[in-house]
Amino acid sequence: MAKSAYAKAGVDIDEMMSSIGAIKRMVKGTAVKGVMSDVGSFGGLFASPGKDHVLVASTDGVGTKLSVAHLARRHDTVGQDLVNHCVNDILVQGARPLFFLDYLGTARLRGDIFRDVVKGLCKACKQNGCALLGGETAEMPGLYPSGEYDLVGTIVGAVEKKKLITGKSIRTGDIVIGLPSSGLHTNGFSLARRIIFEKAGLKIRDRFPGTRRSVGDVLLAVHRSYLKPVTGLIDSGVKVNGMAHLTGGGFQDNIPRVLPAGLRAVVDRSSWQAPPVFRFIRERGKVSEEELHRVFNMGIGYVVIVRRKDADRAIAILKRHRCAGRVIGRIERGRRGLVWA
Repeated sequence: MAKSAYAKAGVDIDEMMSSIGAIKRMVKGTAVKGVMSDVGSFGGLFASPGKDHVLVASTDGVGTKLSVAHLARRHDTVGQDLVNHCVNDILVQGARPLFFLDYLGTARLRGDIFRDVVKGLCKACKQNGCALLGGETAEMPGLYPSGEYDLVGTIVGAVEKKKLITGKSIRTGDIVIGLPSSGLHTNGFSLARRIIFEKAGLKIRDRFPGTRRSVGDVLLAVHRSYLKPVTGLIDSGVKVNGMAHLTGGGFQDNIPRVLPAGLRAVVDRSSWQAPPVFRFIRERGKVSEEELHRVFNMGIGYVVIVRRKDADRAIAILKRHRCAGRVIGRIERGRRGLVWA
């Protein structure tokens, strides 16, 4: 069959529709209670959770971690990164995810890559109990570099109004508990790639120094979802006063976002050991501690703030949910912000 003029110009509608047809079963497998539409509708339908709930929404992308996926020729993890990142963002306010929407833009759609990306999206949606309700796939030759793509997602969740977590109840003496990350998550890859690939000269399949894993495995480690341990903590009855997802801006920009005026977080960097990937970036890149902790999560991907009397119980509950939380700081009076102990 001869190619259409549009296909010759770089946009193959037949290829796109064939790929969409192939992933419909995967997407349908993410359906949860509340889904009211089939895959392929112009708009996804989802039942309202009720007038006593607040909807919480967030949009984000995977950033230049996509360049590592391209180098490694592995595209089944970035969808998981995206969903988990967005889940954590709305979890900060106590919201549970309802549904997810994705956008994939590329110069030319490759069906095998598209299916791998959607496979990752579906896997993470199932793990987080939310539906992949819809999305958009756009071919724009001339806008994106050949062979590469961009991936963005929007999540919508809900929380009961009376259970909304805003940080307003944080007070002096509260304890900051850090939850371990699985690696770089989805931030700092522009700097990490420059140091690892350009300065250190490592290749994607080389063993990463200080580990038994390849460079590709270390850098593509899936962004961790904190949904199960954190909701387990909330449902236990422990009062959670505030939370922060440590993404772009690291400790210094993210923790103060949830603090009331007149309070600051005091964090002790010696209370945990940074994983090998961060130590390598520090040593080979000669990056200062201040910049490291602002660009990267340094091994702490999420923080929970609780009353001092609840700290030990909170850590025990998190541990039961296979999340090894630890005390990394405290809240005290001072100009809103973060200082290092």
